[in-house]
Amino acid sequence: MGVPKFYRWISERYPCLSEVVKEHQIPEFDNLYLDMNGIIHQCSHPNDEDVHFRISEEKIFADIFHYLEVLFRIIKPRKVFFMAVDGVAPRAKMNQQRGRRFRSAKEAEDKIKKAVDKGEVLPTEARFDSNCITPGTDFMARLQEQLKYFVYNKVSSDRLWQNVNVYLSGHETPGEGEHKIMEFIRSENTKPDHNPNTRHCLYGLDADLIILGLTSHEPNFSLLREEVRFGGKKNQKRITAPEETTFHLLHLSLMREYIDYEFSELRDKIGSHYDLERIIDDWILMGFLVGNDFIPHLPHLHISHDALPLLYKTYIRALPTLGGYLNENGHLNLSNFEKYMAKLAEFDREHFSDIFVDLKWFESKVGNKYLNEAAGQAAEKEAASKEAKKNEDSTSSEREIGEGKGGSDEDEEEEEEEEEEDMFETEFRQYKRTYYMTKMGVDVVSDDFLATQAKCYVEGIQWILHYYYHGVQSWSWYYPYHYAPFLSDIKNISELKLTFDLEKPFMPFQQLLAVLPAASMELLPESYRHLMTSENSPIIEYYPVDFKTDLNGKQQEWEAVVLIPFIDEKRLLSAMDPFNNKMTKEEKGRNRHTECAVYSYDSENDFTYASNLPLLFPDIIHCKVRKTDISMDAWHVALDHVSRRFDRSALYFCGFPTLQHIKHKFFKKKSGVVVFQQSSRGENMMLDILPSPDGEPVCDHVAAQVLGKSVFVNWPHLEEARIIAVSDGHVKFCLDEPPGVQRVYDRPTTPPPTKVTCLPDKEQKDWVKDVQGITEFFMKRKGIMVNDTSVVLYGQLLSGRKYIPKANGVVELEKQWSKQVLPFAYQTIVKQGHEAAGSLHSNAPTAPSSLRE
Repeated sequence: MGVPKFYRWISERYPCLSEVVKEHQIPEFDNLYLDMNGIIHQCSHPNDEDVHFRISEEKIFADIFHYLEVLFRIIKPRKVFFMAVDGVAPRAKMNQQRGRRFRSAKEAEDKIKKAVDKGEVLPTEARFDSNCITPGTDFMARLQEQLKYFVYNKVSSDRLWQNVNVYLSGHETPGEGEHKIMEFIRSENTKPDHNPNTRHCLYGLDADLIILGLTSHEPNFSLLREEVRFGGKKNQKRITAPEETTFHLLHLSLMREYIDYEFSELRDKIGSHYDLERIIDDWILMGFLVGNDFIPHLPHLHISHDALPLLYKTYIRALPTLGGYLNENGHLNLSNFEKYMAKLAEFDREHFSDIFVDLKWFESKVGNKYLNEAAGQAAEKEAASKEAKKNEDSTSSEREIGEGKGGSDEDEEEEEEEEEEDMFETEFRQYKRTYYMTKMGVDVVSDDFLATQAKCYVEGIQWILHYYYHGVQSWSWYYPYHYAPFLSDIKNISELKLTFDLEKPFMPFQQLLAVLPAASMELLPESYRHLMTSENSPIIEYYPVDFKTDLNGKQQEWEAVVLIPFIDEKRLLSAMDPFNNKMTKEEKGRNRHTECAVYSYDSENDFTYASNLPLLFPDIIHCKVRKTDISMDAWHVALDHVSRRFDRSALYFCGFPTLQHIKHKFFKKKSGVVVFQQSSRGENMMLDILPSPDGEPVCDHVAAQVLGKSVFVNWPHLEEARIIAVSDGHVKFCLDEPPGVQRVYDRPTTPPPTKVTCLPDKEQKDWVKDVQGITEFFMKRKGIMVNDTSVVLYGQLLSGRKYIPKANGVVELEKQWSKQVLPFAYQTIVKQGHEAAGSLHSNAPTAPSSLRE
């Protein structure tokens, strides 16, 4: 699932979230999970802007294999390697899939036409239709066979792969890839022998993987993804080769701490009732209100227009009055949610108040305040009714005045204010009525209509919560509108009875016919194709050649609503039924659901595994793999299962970053921190390092503590470095070693050889430049204020480890240090065995000992 612009927004709001992957500096992971569809798309159509691009299927498979090998080599999982390809999706997802595929086919057609009109000669080979990356197609069936070959080959021949269980959940296993992964994680968590310190790494491109990871409440959970670059040219070719790709790790341990900071005001307001795990659950719910793959965004609630800060501020105001939280382990507390939405509804009025001023101006110029005639007539009728009542009241008032019962300037002012308020309310209702009439095509916006809208939207939120916390609640449910209701119309929901029928997932060919446009009909079995093109087809209206899109307040064309009709499931299946028996044997083999499988090394096994592409991938002569099928309901977890809430005292795990090692305070400010090649526009969560209670550090004391030793630098993404010099800008303490020696002097009985020098003017100026560089980097890239620096350490970063022969034939693994020497401010380093200081609102977790060995 995608949440448009969400990844960029949180990365800029919380600047320290991600770090560039350095193979020797990342944590040790037990489990690596791959949301495979991003890799498949990247390797098959890396540059959709190039209409001349062609690629063979064999090249696609080879590139996918290579990508998988690189990701495995980067993370080196110790226990589980899980590859999940999207299977048949819930019906709620198909609306979005359908819109995407219709749009991509139309865009491809337009680009080709544009190129031909310009006189360009296109290759004669057929272009790769990315719509074939849908369960049940020939391409996906062949890919599944090649992925199985790849697993058999790697487990048989690669020692690193022989130590892990390899799971392959292909396109034939129902469910979106990332949700099949989470189903596995939830299932593992319920096992009696589950290790609560399991370290998870999930690869994928969708921003909502952050949300999914947080639903697990696992402390050691990181996300791996390619570097994202914004602001580049649209037609810039994306790099496909993984060796040339910069990967980032986003650590949910930091995300949890930033969320804690975001809502820290609540600690004072609700005291002991403050529960970070429950706050995180509500944060997840709020993220769904700005739109996702299953329901449209609420009117005018856009991430790019500060929707998320609005949601958070409203939550901070509302929560102390609720007596509880909104999201109870994936179950919506309707009473609390209604109260929260009522407070949030004030935004509708505030947004309209600006429009109201413009409307009054427009009326004064044009003489007509209604832009929609039908809606205007309905509003006039309602206004006339109110006016009649007001006249009655006015007559009564005049009678009272005649009888000497009142009348004053104060009363007249009050009456004018009431009239202004009445006009605002009338215009506000009219404004919303126009939205429903023009967007949803209804003639009458009745109370029943609005109640249905509210119920559908709340149903959608509940369906999504259940999907994220427990899995599919209903395969057949979907949101039946292109647009969402106004915040102020989502009311009277606390007594709703929300029920869902589980039903069954579509079969692959049913989904293909439900989501593909006619332009991609060749991906279907021939017996069904005419249903997309024939005038006599009972479902021909589902496949419009031309269709409209609506930006609906968004800025980018890819964000636009694709206005195509929703599929009626009964009509679709009825239209398919007469042709189901005309499938070939091979097609019937593709139109099925199968279970996931786990592959493991078995030295007792020894057989030949035949390759489907022997010219490219040779037969595996000595295949030593054991395959075990896993039933499709094996990972379903009881609905009353609550994700494990962990003990914050064990927050820090070796290699996983935390903000708690250096004492600081935090605040939000528009500081223009540069996360994606340009200054961020919104507020950044700034960290302000506090001065040491022991006073300003003294250079010789610092040198005695750290010179020749290894420390951790680049907080909060700690990297190990060997300190070779310490300086206060006047005096410099240096290691006095022979060239080529890179020793760590970690024994108190062996002090490091040291020399002390007074800095000449040039080196003093260089020291000042070093301090300025450190200060600017931490401020502009990390959102960290290092404040006054009085001592600078000079160190060499850990660059890897190497086996070194020693006396008596012993071989030891020794740390290798970079030859490059870098400056680090003393107040930003963390010493070995250092107790974590934390922020003003934090407990002190365990300190680091060392990073990955």
